Amino acid sequence: MTENTKITVQRSIDASAADLFDVLSNPKRHAELDGSGFVRSDEKAERIQKVGDVFRMNMEGAHMGGEYQTDNTVTGYDHNKLIAWKTAPAGTEPPGWEWMWELQPTGADTTDVTLTYDWGKVTDKEILSKVHFPLVSEGDLEQSLGRLASAVAG
Repeated sequence: MTENTKITVQRSIDASAADLFDVLSNPKRHAELDGSGFVRSDEKAERIQKVGDVFRMNMEGAHMGGEYQTDNTVTGYDHNKLIAWKTAPAGTEPPGWEWMWELQPTGADTTDVTLTYDWGKVTDKEILSKVHFPLVSEGDLEQSLGRLASAVAG
């Protein structure tokens, strides 16, 4: 039996891929996009520019005992097309879960946006015993797509 280790949602958004990418590549905007409610703010983060960039976020969630920070290492970057990162508790190496946003223009001002949350590379038995994946639901991800649509509309 194969266990599903990722959730993918998709939505068509009335905005150009460039406008969407501008929001996604700016960690200062991530709290307004977060459908899970975990992201509180960025921690002096710069705009994402390339694979290997790291940005720190201020978070809050019962699964971590309240407030905490994450370091997010960019694992995928294709300007106006794709942005992805692996998340880890601040100061640690990413244990294997990844977020990926893919943008596919379908017109001048319409883009299909795919958001994937993948925890399939988490192998640390201690993490797997503490964290009950998925931490974020399909509904949370769909809400993130809606928040992205609102962010570019306003």
